[in-house]
Amino acid sequence: MKKGVLLVNLGSPDNPTAKDVKPYLDEFLMDERVIDVNPILRNIIVRGIILNTRPKKSAEAYSKIWWDEGSPLIVISERFMEKVKQKTDLPIALGMRYGSMSIKKGLHELKDKGVDEVFLVPLYPHYAMSSYETVVVKALEVQQEDFPEMHLTTLPAFYSNQDYIKILSKSIAEGLKGFDYDHVLFSYHGIPERHIKKSDPTKFHCQLNGECCKTNSVAHHTCYRHQCYDTTELVKKELDLPEDKVSTSFQSRLGSDPWLQPFTDKEFERFGKEGIKNLAVITPAFVSDCLETLEEIAMEGKEQFQEAGGREYIHVPCLNDRDDWAELMAKWIKEWEEKDALPETNIR
Repeated sequence: MKKGVLLVNLGSPDNPTAKDVKPYLDEFLMDERVIDVNPILRNIIVRGIILNTRPKKSAEAYSKIWWDEGSPLIVISERFMEKVKQKTDLPIALGMRYGSMSIKKGLHELKDKGVDEVFLVPLYPHYAMSSYETVVVKALEVQQEDFPEMHLTTLPAFYSNQDYIKILSKSIAEGLKGFDYDHVLFSYHGIPERHIKKSDPTKFHCQLNGECCKTNSVAHHTCYRHQCYDTTELVKKELDLPEDKVSTSFQSRLGSDPWLQPFTDKEFERFGKEGIKNLAVITPAFVSDCLETLEEIAMEGKEQFQEAGGREYIHVPCLNDRDDWAELMAKWIKEWEEKDALPETNIR
């Protein structure tokens, strides 16, 4: 059997125009693991309401962060892939969960190179229905329908991996160097609270009260909230950050249902009003800078914080295509290649 690797990230519209953003948002928001409601209701919400107004606004946001080479997330992911390629002998392809650079195209590229044993790498540190899980489910669907001769093994969520935490911490330390911060905010992408309960295999452990995340449970393997707070704590310990100067929040909520709190934008306002003048923001839910980091956090977040009374504000870049990050990925690939297996993930 010939082995190969498929790296998978979120995706992006082809261009920062309403015309291209609309089909991208349609594919994204019609995903049953993103908006997990009755299909008829989801269709009404997405195609009857959101897609009539959101594409233009999203296109404007994409235009603010678009690079000459294209979408930052796509460009960064391609650069990262090329660096990983240089560090391993295996065929490596790149796919996106949404958009034209699809998972199917990535698997087809590997098939053309004779690959029938695939190491699937969702480029998400944490497990969530709407990110990690949907990548794995989609890849399995495509494999079964179009590439039945292939076998997939998936890299588990790596939010607490010791090597990953060291590299993440190093990148954060470099980002904070020379910045006299009053506070460091770890902002993770938000998800609806119901996703936490749906992802709980025990169906009783996750109570969203803070205490359940501190009590050891098999539920933590698929609990996004626990994993986010764990990443914050591990980095805080690695860098010896002051306890009273670090906190965690959640960004990018959609709709009126209860989402994980505290909300990042509300924290920006609170910090400014409470006298915090110098704020650093980390976004560890993403390994590649994208719309949610470059526009929502680096631009809008700065404006919100400063309008509330804050002064100095920095967003620490994601890992992107750092050499040490590419080396770690190559190490994980080599370990898979040699061991022939990694722990299974809990996909329903």
